[in-house]
Formats: sequence, structure tokens, C-alpha cells
Amino acid sequence: MELLQLQYFLTVARLEHVTDAARSLHVTQSSLSKTIQRLEEDLGAPLFDRTGRKLRLNEFGSRFLRRAEKALFELEQGKQEISDLSNPDYGTLELAVTTASTLPNILREFRKKHPDIHFHVQMLTTQEMVTLLHRGEVDFCLSSPPIQGDDIECQVVFNAPILVAVPKGHRLADRSSVPLTELKDEWFVGVKKGYRTRDLIDSVCESAGFAPKYVYEGNEPARVNALVEAGIGIGFIPSTAMNSREHIHYLRVEEHELALELALLRNRSRYISRAALEFRKVVVDYFESLSNF
Repeated sequence: MELLQLQYFLTVARLEHVTDAARSLHVTQSSLSKTIQRLEEDLGAPLFDRTGRKLRLNEFGSRFLRRAEKALFELEQGKQEISDLSNPDYGTLELAVTTASTLPNILREFRKKHPDIHFHVQMLTTQEMVTLLHRGEVDFCLSSPPIQGDDIECQVVFNAPILVAVPKGHRLADRSSVPLTELKDEWFVGVKKGYRTRDLIDSVCESAGFAPKYVYEGNEPARVNALVEAGIGIGFIPSTAMNSREHIHYLRVEEHELALELALLRNRSRYISRAALEFRKVVVDYFESLSNF
């Protein structure tokens, strides 16, 4: 059994399509098919049920997949550990986020202290993040909401109040706070359902007796501030996403605890490099500075 066979098997098992897997691996379909066939011959059992170019793991394949993932995971951890010992000031951090509003500031601080350490960041849904965490394919995730699991280390680093953003000149622009019920006739801009902020806001507004009326629903949280500034509608903004634009005014929500917990997550079994330890320190220090502001 060869390492290459295991790597090819994992890719095919995850994509369940020969053409897509070959494209991902940058090999020909015939080469990929022959490699998987040799692996099945070595094991003495078929790993997939085949329908054309579509493949689906059978019982043999499902059982073998768990073992193969563990084996390749341990080999990758060993590779990273050796790299860390030989080059402690270099390397690449694999990061994932469900919310990106604070990330530029965090990465800026990290790069000031560790200019030779690179990073690769993915913006993911919560479920995509959980998948990568379980596989041990990322060093850290910055997530809202926090994610719990036997193999996941979860450290809540900040509790961000959710504020109401209105354009200057709005009837509420001279206020410091507002009850939710006073917003029932407003038009809102926000993110789509499925985002943590949106789902929380809709639920709390429902408990206050109304459903927000959205004139814009998008998948770019950073755009909400710009739309508020343009007077398209008002919006709910986590305090971590506030900006210094002169034409936006932020209000606290009265009588309701509206806040998002931000958590730093990692797979307990993944080797934690010196770079990863330094990154965690930068994140914790950054949010402590926000709490003390």
C-alpha cells in the first residue's frame, strides 16, 4: 500500500466523482482510476459502488476512510512538527473564519510581530468549518457562534454587543439607545438568513412582536455599513464591525441582551506550532484591548 494511493482515495471519497477528483489532484482520470483499482486489489475488496463516473463509498470504503484519514493526519502532524523545530520563525498558518470583521486588524498585528510567517484564510459557513476542524485541516478558526465538540477546543475571546446603525439625519441619530419596538416600521439592510447575526436578530425581534422588513439581504456583512451610510435602510451591526464613517450613528438596543460570542477554535489532536501559539496570543490580546476600551 502506497501513500499516494491513500491520498488519491481520500480525494475521491470526499468528491465522489472521478472527473472532479482528477481535476483536483491534477492527474488524468485513467491514472486516478488505476491507482484506486490497485488499492482495492491490495485490500482485497471494492471501496466504491460505481455508476458511470460517479462513485459512492460502500461499507468497506466507509470503514477504510476513517482509518486512512487518521493515518494521513498523523503523518501531516509529524511533518509540521519537524518543520516547526527546524524553522521556528517561518511557516504557514491555516485559518478559517465565519466572521471577518476583526480579521484585518488581527492579521495586521500578527504580521508586525512575525513578518516571516504566512497565513492562508478561508471564509466558511459554520458547517464547513466544523468539517475542517474534525479533519484537523486548520490551525485555528474564529467563529460565531462557538462550536463545541469532543475533539474541538473552544475558547470564547469576546462578547460583541449588536448595535443599531442609522444614517446621519435619521430620526434616531441624536439618540444613544432605542427599544426594539420603536424599530418595527423601519426598513432594514442586512445579511441573509443562515448568518448568526441575522438569525439572532430575527428571533429577538419576533419576541418583541414584529418581523424586520428587509430592503436588502446579502452575503457580505461588510457591505451593511455602506448601505446604511447611503440611506438605503438601517441595520444591526456587531460592535466589532463598527467603523469611523462620519455619516453613521450607532445606538444601543434597550431591554434586550443582543450580543455575539466570538470563539477561537482548534482541533485538540492537531499539532500546535509555535506560529499557532503566537497567533492565539495575538488574538487574545487584541480582544482584551477591545474589552478594555
